[in-house]
Amino acid sequence: VQLQASGGGLVQAGGSLRLSCAAFGRTFSNSYMGWFRQAPGKEREFVAGISWNGGSTEYANSVKGRFTVSRDNAKNTVDLQMNSLKPEDTAVYYCTEGEEDDYGQTWGQGTEVTVSS
Repeated sequence: VQLQASGGGLVQAGGSLRLSCAAFGRTFSNSYMGWFRQAPGKEREFVAGISWNGGSTEYANSVKGRFTVSRDNAKNTVDLQMNSLKPEDTAVYYCTEGEEDDYGQTWGQGTEVTVSS
């Protein structure tokens, strides 16, 4: 499966962006899906994850209450709604496919998010 993230860009602090991930090659309706990010000079970190049916989600403490992950299995897409963005959210964001205890088994191309202060 190929995962393609889109929706990144430049936004001012306090603003919002919606990232989308499309899967090509096969359906991912039975997979847990995740979002990770990597800021310049830092290691990749987990941002959010969602179960195969969308019934369960989890978030990094740094984004709880600001980010929302969702999925549409009919469209084979996973979205990340990011609100109240902060400069420290600046990073390349990656969509991933995996399992309940390992979201990051398959990685797609990232999309860059820059939050200006």
